[in-house]
Amino acid sequence: MSYIKHVVLMFEVHQPYRLERRALRKLTDAILVRGRLGVEDLEGIYFDHELNREVFERVVKRCYLPANSVILQQIDFFKDHGKKFKVAYSMSGVLLEQSEKWAPELVESFKQLADTGLVEFLDQTYFHSLSFLVAEEEFVDQIRMHRETVKALFGMYPTSVENTEFIYNNYVGRIFDRLGYKVVLTEGVERVLMWRSPNYVYKAKGASIRVLMRNYRLSDDIGFRFASEWWSEYPLTAEKYSAWLAATPGDVILVAIDYETFGEHFPAETGILEFLRWLPGEVLKWENLRFSTPTEVAESVPPRDEIDVPEGETISWADLERDLSAWLGNFMQDYAFERLKDLWLQIKALQDGRLLRLWRLLSISDHFYYMSTKGGGPGDVHSYFSPYKSPFQAYMYYLDVLSDLEARVRFAFVENPEARYRYLWMRRVKTGEEFVFFLSEGRPTDIVAWNVFSFIEAVERAPEESIRFHQERNDFAKWLESSVGEKVLAERLSTIKPEGAHDLRAAILGVLYARRRELFGF
Repeated sequence: MSYIKHVVLMFEVHQPYRLERRALRKLTDAILVRGRLGVEDLEGIYFDHELNREVFERVVKRCYLPANSVILQQIDFFKDHGKKFKVAYSMSGVLLEQSEKWAPELVESFKQLADTGLVEFLDQTYFHSLSFLVAEEEFVDQIRMHRETVKALFGMYPTSVENTEFIYNNYVGRIFDRLGYKVVLTEGVERVLMWRSPNYVYKAKGASIRVLMRNYRLSDDIGFRFASEWWSEYPLTAEKYSAWLAATPGDVILVAIDYETFGEHFPAETGILEFLRWLPGEVLKWENLRFSTPTEVAESVPPRDEIDVPEGETISWADLERDLSAWLGNFMQDYAFERLKDLWLQIKALQDGRLLRLWRLLSISDHFYYMSTKGGGPGDVHSYFSPYKSPFQAYMYYLDVLSDLEARVRFAFVENPEARYRYLWMRRVKTGEEFVFFLSEGRPTDIVAWNVFSFIEAVERAPEESIRFHQERNDFAKWLESSVGEKVLAERLSTIKPEGAHDLRAAILGVLYARRRELFGF
């Protein structure tokens, strides 16, 4: 029996919600007509749903439905002939939202694919966001939202996963491992692989989850070079491409591309849909090639090595750099993202799901992608996808909307003092103002608090000697009032006298727990 090589064909399917260019004017007009606007009115003002629907319906007609039809036909054809053609999809939650609103026939089309049993659906962040850089809680929430949506629509919980745009590092891998996924997909970047090939299964560092790495050269032969007449391999045929796959060494070849490649980026007139139609048959002619899903590969192929991607060396599949510079790096991107991050904590403190949805729609990674000022080939790609005339225009429109949302959050705090205190509890104090626990003068411990929640955890485990030392000096109350801003809690802790407390730790924790219940309910 010949050596079997697995071909994993994976499609990224995503459409963002684009911002309304006239958001400020629409806000002004709406206020003049209706007076004060409710949160429920804002999504239709912040986002250009007329444009979003127009783009979505065009792509559905030119790409999604025709490509789904081709793939379903090929799956059924080879199933009838005793062979298996398999594919995998990663669809963002906002893509699925738009499908249900504007093209329910597309959802039905994907359900037909799911019913074949030969299609795997991956998880990703629901809002196709950079939420892993905001907070682990938000990142996990968006992954779980996506997982529940896939289950509701297609009747299955995904066992494979990717972060937005194949963004990956060890931290991301550990979170996915903890959430129970079997395999994560990312980019086969040379600076990570070094002498190794992307065409093997790897294990994530510090976790048991498997890692599949995209063969970007073979992927980009379809995704970027298919219709390029200057290319020495033009025209690319399914027969030629299958021969390349057969000749490529390794256990598994991950070919991952934007689904819009088929009919949108390359019109049907280029032959791209016919290439997709003929590819399964040409691949299956080779005895050493087999189509597999990511989970099947993770379960059947042993890892060859461990992949180590430190957080400072995060990778992605975007641009030549294959890092985070497609979304973060210039002043506009960094400034807008930092404001978005800070706003998340404020909205979480308000506990308003409507405001949180608006924030999440602003977390869609495409907003920052449009602000890129790169030149050359990457710059051309950014410009192709952007609905704006320039990255500066994208930045201004984004800040228009973000500033309005920030202002509404500030007004909400005025009306809800408890929310302001919740925010004070959750936010990190300024660098240098963290509370360091000491045993006595000149005897620091390694226990440090940077917000009230970490302060509670610190009090729970700090030595009794340290707790008594600080309470005698009223250090806890001083820090809570001056660095955190929690005057209510500071006043209550000040009333606890060490000499009168049988169990000082219990007395302090009792005050802390009571205040936490007041603000958070637990």
